[in-house]
Amino acid sequence: MWRRDVREFFPGAGFREPARAADLAEAERRLGSALPAELAELLAESDGVIGRTHVDTVWSLDRIVEQNLFVRSDPGFAQLYMPFDALLFFGDNGGGDRFAFVRTPERPDVFVWEHESDSRRWVAGSLRDYLGRSLRTGGDDWYRS
Repeated sequence: MWRRDVREFFPGAGFREPARAADLAEAERRLGSALPAELAELLAESDGVIGRTHVDTVWSLDRIVEQNLFVRSDPGFAQLYMPFDALLFFGDNGGGDRFAFVRTPERPDVFVWEHESDSRRWVAGSLRDYLGRSLRTGGDDWYRS
Protein backbone atom coordinates (compact mmCIF):
# COMPACT_ATOMS: atom_id res chain seq x y z
CA MET A 1 0.00 0.00 0.00
CA TRP A 2 2.67 2.55 1.00
CA ARG A 3 4.93 1.77 -1.96
CA ARG A 4 1.99 2.23 -4.32
CA ASP A 5 1.07 5.57 -2.75
CA VAL A 6 4.65 6.82 -2.79
CA ARG A 7 5.04 5.87 -6.48
CA GLU A 8 1.82 7.75 -7.21
CA PHE A 9 3.32 10.87 -5.61
CA PHE A 10 6.75 10.43 -7.21
CA PRO A 11 7.39 7.51 -9.60
CA GLY A 12 11.16 7.88 -9.16
CA ALA A 13 11.13 7.33 -5.38
CA GLY A 14 13.59 4.82 -3.98
CA PHE A 15 12.81 2.02 -1.55
CA ARG A 16 14.79 -0.27 0.72
CA GLU A 17 14.19 -3.77 2.00
CA PRO A 18 11.40 -3.90 4.60
CA ALA A 19 12.27 -3.46 8.27
CA ARG A 20 11.82 -6.67 10.26
CA ALA A 21 9.17 -6.88 12.99
CA ALA A 22 11.86 -7.66 15.57
CA ASP A 23 13.80 -4.54 14.54
CA LEU A 24 10.67 -2.38 14.82
CA ALA A 25 10.04 -3.74 18.33
CA GLU A 26 13.67 -3.11 19.35
CA ALA A 27 13.51 0.45 17.99
CA GLU A 28 10.39 1.15 20.04
CA ARG A 29 12.10 -0.25 23.13
CA ARG A 30 15.15 1.95 22.60
CA LEU A 31 13.05 5.05 21.92
CA GLY A 32 10.81 4.40 24.92
CA SER A 33 7.56 4.62 22.98
CA ALA A 34 5.67 3.07 20.10
CA LEU A 35 6.24 4.36 16.61
CA PRO A 36 3.23 6.04 15.02
CA ALA A 37 1.19 3.28 13.34
CA GLU A 38 1.49 4.76 9.83
CA LEU A 39 5.26 5.06 10.14
CA ALA A 40 5.61 1.49 11.39
CA GLU A 41 3.47 0.25 8.49
CA LEU A 42 5.57 2.14 5.95
CA LEU A 43 8.84 0.87 7.45
CA ALA A 44 7.49 -2.69 7.32
CA GLU A 45 7.12 -2.21 3.54
CA SER A 46 10.31 -0.22 2.96
CA ASP A 47 12.96 0.73 5.50
CA GLY A 48 12.83 4.37 4.40
CA VAL A 49 11.91 6.35 1.29
CA ILE A 50 14.36 8.17 -0.94
CA GLY A 51 12.76 11.19 -2.60
CA ARG A 52 13.73 13.82 -5.10
CA THR A 53 17.42 14.77 -5.27
CA HIS A 54 18.17 11.60 -3.23
CA VAL A 55 16.84 13.12 -0.01
CA ASP A 56 15.84 10.70 2.75
CA THR A 57 12.19 11.74 2.80
CA VAL A 58 11.68 8.97 5.37
CA TRP A 59 14.78 7.74 7.19
CA SER A 60 15.68 4.11 7.76
CA LEU A 61 14.66 2.66 11.11
CA ASP A 62 18.27 2.68 12.32
CA ARG A 63 18.62 6.35 11.47
CA ILE A 64 15.32 7.21 13.16
CA VAL A 65 16.57 5.63 16.39
CA GLU A 66 20.09 7.05 16.12
CA GLN A 67 19.02 10.62 15.36
CA ASN A 68 16.27 10.78 17.97
CA LEU A 69 18.50 9.41 20.73
CA PHE A 70 21.22 11.86 19.69
CA VAL A 71 19.09 15.02 19.72
CA ARG A 72 17.52 14.06 23.05
CA SER A 73 20.85 13.47 24.80
CA ASP A 74 23.49 15.68 23.18
CA PRO A 75 24.60 18.44 25.61
CA GLY A 76 25.36 20.84 22.74
CA PHE A 77 21.86 20.51 21.36
CA ALA A 78 20.43 21.03 24.85
CA GLN A 79 22.24 24.38 25.10
CA LEU A 80 21.20 25.57 21.64
CA TYR A 81 17.64 24.30 21.24
CA MET A 82 14.39 23.70 23.08
CA PRO A 83 13.98 20.05 24.18
CA PHE A 84 13.14 17.45 21.55
CA ASP A 85 11.51 14.88 23.85
CA ALA A 86 8.01 15.59 22.48
CA LEU A 87 9.11 14.96 18.87
CA LEU A 88 9.91 11.85 16.86
CA PHE A 89 12.06 12.79 13.88
CA PHE A 90 11.74 10.56 10.81
CA GLY A 91 13.03 12.49 7.78
CA ASP A 92 14.78 15.61 6.54
CA ASN A 93 15.08 17.99 3.61
CA GLY A 94 18.78 17.39 2.95
CA GLY A 95 19.73 20.83 4.29
CA GLY A 96 19.37 20.43 8.06
CA ASP A 97 15.63 20.83 8.62
CA ARG A 98 13.91 17.73 9.99
CA PHE A 99 10.37 16.37 9.97
CA ALA A 100 8.73 14.89 13.03
CA PHE A 101 5.60 13.52 14.59
CA VAL A 102 4.53 14.96 17.93
CA ARG A 103 4.75 12.25 20.60
CA THR A 104 3.21 14.26 23.44
CA PRO A 105 0.32 14.68 22.95
CA GLU A 106 0.25 11.94 20.33
CA ARG A 107 -1.18 13.15 17.04
CA PRO A 108 -0.91 12.22 13.34
CA ASP A 109 0.33 15.64 12.20
CA VAL A 110 3.83 16.23 10.85
CA PHE A 111 5.87 19.24 11.92
CA VAL A 112 9.09 20.67 10.58
CA TRP A 113 11.93 21.67 12.87
CA GLU A 114 13.92 24.43 11.18
CA HIS A 115 17.43 24.11 12.55
CA GLU A 116 18.50 27.71 11.99
CA SER A 117 15.68 29.24 14.06
CA ASP A 118 14.66 26.25 16.25
CA SER A 119 11.09 26.83 15.04
CA ARG A 120 8.65 23.95 14.99
CA ARG A 121 5.56 24.28 12.85
CA TRP A 122 2.86 22.21 11.22
CA VAL A 123 3.42 21.08 7.60
CA ALA A 124 1.10 18.09 7.03
CA GLY A 125 -1.91 16.37 8.57
CA SER A 126 -0.53 12.82 8.35
CA LEU A 127 2.32 10.75 6.98
CA ARG A 128 0.43 10.26 3.70
CA ASP A 129 -0.16 14.03 3.45
CA TYR A 130 3.54 14.68 4.16
CA LEU A 131 4.63 12.22 1.48
CA GLY A 132 2.29 13.77 -1.06
CA ARG A 133 3.38 17.32 -0.31
CA SER A 134 7.09 16.57 -0.20
CA LEU A 135 7.33 14.14 -3.12
CA ARG A 136 5.05 15.94 -5.60
CA THR A 137 7.03 19.19 -5.53
CA GLY A 138 10.27 19.88 -7.34
CA GLY A 139 12.24 21.31 -4.43
CA ASP A 140 13.43 20.24 -1.02
CA ASP A 141 12.06 23.41 0.58
CA TRP A 142 8.41 22.63 -0.30
CA TYR A 143 7.31 23.44 3.26
CA ARG A 144 8.55 27.05 3.27
CA SER A 145 5.72 28.58 1.24
